[in-house]
Amino acid sequence: MSAVTAKQKNGSGPVLDWAAGHGPVTGALSATTGAFALATTGAATGMPPGWTLAAGAAGALGHTVTGLRARAAGRTLATRATAWLLGAGWTTWAMTTGPLTWTALGSLATLGIGIGASARASALYEEAREEEALAAAERQVARELSAERRAIAAEWVDRIQRVCGITVRVLAVEQWPTGAGFSIDAELPPGGATWQKIAGESARLSADARLPHGCTAAASPGIDQGRVIIDVTTVNVLAEERTYPADYGPLSVLTGIPWGYRTNAEPVLAYLREQCALVVGPTGSGKTNMVHAILAGFARAEDVLTWVIDLNAGSAGLPWVLPALGGEIEAPDGKPIRPGVDWLAGTYDEALTMLDTAVQVAKQRKMRYQDLLARHNTDLLPIGPQIPQIMMVIDEGAEILASPDRQMRRLAEKILEVIRIARAMGIRTVLTALGATGSVLGNLMIRREAKVRVALTGGETEGMDLSKMFPGTRGLRVDQAPYKGAGFMGTPESPAALFKAWRILPNQIREIIAATSARHPTLDDISIKAAGPAYVRRWDADRIAWMRDHTPGTGPAPASSAQASAGGVLNLSALRTDQPTAAVPEEDDLARRFREEIDGLFATAPDPHTPTDPAPPAGGGLNLSALRSEQDSPAQWAAIAVLLTAGAEGTGASAIARALADEHGTNRQTIVGWLKAWVEDGTVVRIGEGTKARYVHRKHAPQQPPEN
Repeated sequence: MSAVTAKQKNGSGPVLDWAAGHGPVTGALSATTGAFALATTGAATGMPPGWTLAAGAAGALGHTVTGLRARAAGRTLATRATAWLLGAGWTTWAMTTGPLTWTALGSLATLGIGIGASARASALYEEAREEEALAAAERQVARELSAERRAIAAEWVDRIQRVCGITVRVLAVEQWPTGAGFSIDAELPPGGATWQKIAGESARLSADARLPHGCTAAASPGIDQGRVIIDVTTVNVLAEERTYPADYGPLSVLTGIPWGYRTNAEPVLAYLREQCALVVGPTGSGKTNMVHAILAGFARAEDVLTWVIDLNAGSAGLPWVLPALGGEIEAPDGKPIRPGVDWLAGTYDEALTMLDTAVQVAKQRKMRYQDLLARHNTDLLPIGPQIPQIMMVIDEGAEILASPDRQMRRLAEKILEVIRIARAMGIRTVLTALGATGSVLGNLMIRREAKVRVALTGGETEGMDLSKMFPGTRGLRVDQAPYKGAGFMGTPESPAALFKAWRILPNQIREIIAATSARHPTLDDISIKAAGPAYVRRWDADRIAWMRDHTPGTGPAPASSAQASAGGVLNLSALRTDQPTAAVPEEDDLARRFREEIDGLFATAPDPHTPTDPAPPAGGGLNLSALRSEQDSPAQWAAIAVLLTAGAEGTGASAIARALADEHGTNRQTIVGWLKAWVEDGTVVRIGEGTKARYVHRKHAPQQPPEN
């Protein structure tokens, strides 16, 4: 071990860096001490003085060649060569006259000071020269970039004038760091022009700019009402599939949860402390994957507990629960793994229990946290790891709100109560739906509270009314997002625009469960007391038996065979196939669900057309065999439901058409044709004539006296 290293470890002595280069002072000392040593040695040994001059000339020549290769300044080359020659000259003179005289020593000291001063001046000059070269290069890049920006600005000023009839003044052009496009900050002309006029011409601007498919020119408000920001996408990042980011770091509901990425490849955040959310998407649009991405964000949050309601076999929450409950995941520290969601309801009874618990928690928080609210001088409960927010994710919750079923209506009332009373107390909902239709968005509470909205289109146009989903936003077209998982997302902080959800893989769900298990907060004491045993025992074996059997009850039980044989009851067997266990096609899902609801509300009677029982029903049984085969459509089932709901009073074709317009787009002429066919086969009874005609379902029709 060297002496310097030992002194450093002992903490004493100077710290010397032998690998460091010479500066002006050390260089001058090295040169003068070297010259003095050489002069004294040469004088003592009788060295020929000419050798010293030759060595000095060689050193000067070598440094000059090296400096030229390094492109050093002429001043630096001259300084180094002069130092070598002066040093060699003094050494030769000192060897001849004697280096130990005061004249020799004084001249050597003067020479050293001169060498140091000139070296310092040369170094400063070189630094200034390098800085100037760098600055010149930066100015050249800026000039080139400025030229590109000026060209973009001029091009888009002309384009906006040509397409929109507005002359704007571009103030800045910012290239996106991702390289996917750029943003234009423009000033609107005086006279009342608004940014909405440019936003409404998004499609024409994109076509005029010859942007690739999937790229848009979207306008949004600027820093004030006289400015506009135009985001121009030049690379279609929505066409590629991106998996959920592998960084499972902590998040907070207060700072936003990422739900996907915009066309500029930047994440888009959902701020849900006070807002509810609505996610719509038809089958095949990637809605289930979007739900998993939402649950992933909630699982990463340190101040969120997630409660999930999914009456479709609990499919949305099971991947977040079963790996932990089944012991399939092990924590590195040996601690138990907590499920990725805090509570999962896959049955009607469990969902009702969960909603009742949420209402109780909200009410108790309102009463018991008054002192805390007063200390923080706020009316919003301070959410954090100690008092977590409860996020209720209700798959197809919007359909529950619009369902005519009595049990579903009870759930709907509880959901609306949670939405109405629990905002300040930190309980919010995320509802999903199959489409953006009038029945989904018809509830005022949903429109008012669900300000975070997502419409996954996947290229599907049916049931995707973007004007209802994002009122006041123009220029949104379904064909702009034809990719699975792509669509539109709007929040109070970010106007509705194109986005895409990350693809989250099953193995990532397991990784997130393991990575976030220790991060999940626990329900605060006040909320636990309010929740009671219903919450504490949510993972009891009898409560989660349905998860392992995979046979949850999703609604009213089907009628028994004994009920089917009774008279005076509803029969839908004409719509069943010869093999009841066969899988129902996906496009017939709505009709199947409606049949199940009808079977649950009314008993069933045998169909006269059923091969196994050709005899007619014993009495008054309802037969819907007229809807067999090609007539079996969700719209006709909805029309039958309207007739059943109307009861003995009946209803007219116009009223049925209005009831079905938003959901199915059925016109009055089609309804009249159905009613005529149903009157002929006895399913419906017509009362009255002309404009006063009304139609009553056979079940509610008045009994006609027998003919003599």
